[in-house]
Amino acid sequence: QAQLVESGGGWVQPGEFLRLSCTASGFSLDDYAIGWFRQAPGKEREGVACISKSGRSTNYAPYVRSRFLAERYKIEDTVTVYLQINPVKAEDTAVYFCAAMKSYRDSWVPPLQSGAGYNYWGQGTQVTVSL
Repeated sequence: QAQLVESGGGWVQPGEFLRLSCTASGFSLDDYAIGWFRQAPGKEREGVACISKSGRSTNYAPYVRSRFLAERYKIEDTVTVYLQINPVKAEDTAVYFCAAMKSYRDSWVPPLQSGAGYNYWGQGTQVTVSL
């Protein structure tokens, strides 16, 4: 069964570094652009970062651009997509999701404004930022 799996969430203190991971099982992420989304309690889901299938192009929500970094690496035929948050802030508390969208252009990144069109979604990983 094809699925995405996020990991790396948990409790962190403000100012710390956090790295989330997204991997796939049942299919390869080679041909997929990846979007990172988050949903805080009582708020709508929002897109925070996207990365092209080549990894050469990224896009970020303006309010996280200075602190978030999306990267992807392929090791032994397995692609892992990362979202680094440095430093984390209390307002980053949310469930973080990765989503995969089939891409036919190496440097194309999906729009951040909408979660429409993604082929796969992960179950999410909780990030809690507090003292």
